[in-house]
Amino acid sequence: ETNFFGAVRMIKAVLPDMKRRQSGHIVVISSVMGLQGIVFNDVYAASKFAVEGFCESLAVQLLQFNVFVSMVEPGPVNTDFELKLMEEVSRSEFPGTDPATVRYFKDVYLPASHEIFTTLGQSPAAVAEAIVNVIGARRPAFRTQTNRLYTPLVALKYADPSGDLSVRTYYRLLFNYGTLFHLSM
Repeated sequence: ETNFFGAVRMIKAVLPDMKRRQSGHIVVISSVMGLQGIVFNDVYAASKFAVEGFCESLAVQLLQFNVFVSMVEPGPVNTDFELKLMEEVSRSEFPGTDPATVRYFKDVYLPASHEIFTTLGQSPAAVAEAIVNVIGARRPAFRTQTNRLYTPLVALKYADPSGDLSVRTYYRLLFNYGTLFHLSM
């Protein structure tokens, strides 16, 4: 509701005036998870994939009105929200979930996710600075990833049309090479 429909409603509210003025810049906060799905983040990723498709379609359509669309795509951001969520989830029981999935989630995913946030996580101030730069750009880019460390991981998706490269690389990073990955960064 918030990640997709809220953005759509907001854009629909401001777009008619921008089109009349023949000028405007719509900045949407997306996520690298709108480009690459991550295990146990499927619904969040789906909402961000929807935002990406919506905005990409609008970006083409709105150029004729001199209205630009920009998406800001943060990777992991270190906030109290993330920390509290990780603590709460690690204590949850997940009734109705099979034991193998719960074990996989708690013993493999949560520690790997913590490693990724520790290694690749940005501060909220760094993301805010990137947003300010997008807003102030004379010729705004359509996509801006806020974390250059994360960009190579996203590029894997486009390097192999089959998708196998990105899926298998993410799997290895999360579940086979967590410590090695952390040390390499």
